[in-house]
Amino acid sequence: MIHLAGDALRQYWGYDNFLPLQREAIESVCSARDSIVVLPTGGGKSVCFQVPAVIMQGTAIVVSPLISLMKDQIDSLLDCGVPAARLDSTLSSEERSQVKRQINNGELKLLYLSPERLVLDNFIEFLNRVKISFIAIDEAHCVSMWGHDFRPEYRQLGILKSRFPNVGLHAYTATATEPVRDDISKQLGLSDPKILVGSFDRPNLIYKVQARTNRLKQVCEVLDRHKGESGIVYCIRRADVDNLCAKLKERGCLALPYHAGMQDEDRKRNQDAFIKEECDTIVATVAFGMGIDKSNVRYVIHAGMPKSLEHYQQESGRAGRDGLEAECTLFYSGGDYGVWKSILSDIEPKIQEVAVEKLNEMYGYCTGINCRHKAILSYFGQDLKKDNCEACDVCHGDIDLVENPLIDAQKILSCIVRLKENFGADYTAAVLMGSKDTRILANHHDSLSTYGLMSHHTKNIVRDWIEQLAAQGCIKKTDEYKILKVTEKGWLVLKGKETPRLLKPALRLPKERKVSKIAMDSWEGVDERLFEELRKLRRKFADEKGVPAYIVFSDATLRDMARKKPATKEEMLRVNGVGEAKLKRYGLNFLNVING
Repeated sequence: MIHLAGDALRQYWGYDNFLPLQREAIESVCSARDSIVVLPTGGGKSVCFQVPAVIMQGTAIVVSPLISLMKDQIDSLLDCGVPAARLDSTLSSEERSQVKRQINNGELKLLYLSPERLVLDNFIEFLNRVKISFIAIDEAHCVSMWGHDFRPEYRQLGILKSRFPNVGLHAYTATATEPVRDDISKQLGLSDPKILVGSFDRPNLIYKVQARTNRLKQVCEVLDRHKGESGIVYCIRRADVDNLCAKLKERGCLALPYHAGMQDEDRKRNQDAFIKEECDTIVATVAFGMGIDKSNVRYVIHAGMPKSLEHYQQESGRAGRDGLEAECTLFYSGGDYGVWKSILSDIEPKIQEVAVEKLNEMYGYCTGINCRHKAILSYFGQDLKKDNCEACDVCHGDIDLVENPLIDAQKILSCIVRLKENFGADYTAAVLMGSKDTRILANHHDSLSTYGLMSHHTKNIVRDWIEQLAAQGCIKKTDEYKILKVTEKGWLVLKGKETPRLLKPALRLPKERKVSKIAMDSWEGVDERLFEELRKLRRKFADEKGVPAYIVFSDATLRDMARKKPATKEEMLRVNGVGEAKLKRYGLNFLNVING
């Protein structure tokens, strides 16, 4: 059936070739073998179940956690010419009855549902009376307690194998480590599932990490690079969202807030404004994002450190879903770690232990000085197959390293030893700075040879270097008090047998902005003036239909049009992302602009 899948991909979605692992995932569905598919955001996860739904007999059931996500996917499928519908609480009784009639009549290829609705006894009985092609569970990491977004209602899906014994069950997620994948399989009772794990790398995302020195100034510098483009700014706390959003508005930015403390209708209104491009920037807590399928997000800023690399990969992954270049900048401070520790203190001890471990990994990423793409891949058990990713601050040479870091590292490690490895990072930094703190004087640590040895630096710089040495395995932090201990690697540094890397202080003049290779390649041959004209036409159609602009055509498709400049309908079909339904619906108007 795979040749039929290729035909459907071309006819409905307008693409000639499958992305990595899509073909194998589709084959699993068509052969009724259970599967777990892990593909990064933007890796074409939805195609893995939407294409087989089109070519197989019956209706595919898709479990999705959020109404907004269902609505976006249904709008997109209908625009491609695929018969699909959703059943959720926003529909009227008449609308729900209409959808059920369509199911009974075999008119739908895909039906989207929440997990709660699917497991209702009377609804299972209803579905058992109709032809179901397969069941797809989207955002499947929600099944696992070890996942970064565990949802108890997803655990109920464990009954599906017994209630639909002859129907294939398929789990899809963008983020799942091996333990999470194993737990998904166990909780869903999958039978010998085919496990397909794509690369977690998103080469079109340009990762940057900076110590936070002035939140507003640093965020505005990124926004200035993306004027008129869509983006998300994440904050840890609701108060940070409200404060930062207000200041951005004062500066004339088209920004709106989003967090769980707002009224439902206000959140929905702001989310819709962002999706419909009535505002450029959403300033949000992590409450924002899972239901967003917006493909042309050109930047994601973290104004505070996320609580895990899974969260960071998922949240930053909301940028560049169309495959074009996007900037992902993270501003962090040591205080963020303490904020998260406080937030996590109220959760169940077993889950808290896992969460704190993940938080430590996240802080190590922030203070690390290795390739950002390589670091993220390593966390997920994968490896970057090249030395230079060409898409992060480290590989671009945008971070400044201390030229001779050995002596500074030895001073810090020596101070820890002279303090008999009994104190934490703040105290150690204070001793090195020559602080007159009463505790230091009372302990007679002002008489140590390392007292005041680094007073020519600021305490923040010394504190950052301690964290960088910890991230490189030279220092270990013990128990809840985070007492510093010198590791075996740290002793090698003290003996001069190993040299760590330390970042120069962040107080430097801004460098000339470098353009990444991915950005240059994506614009190669594109008529930028024509691209802007095509965007205006897309906006007009989107407004008329009441749908997000990217559902009409993605930015990637518009750039391909502005590059190929098709003159006929046949040539328009050769543009990536133009299928037969969209050609019929929009083709002539876009051809007129291109050839006008």
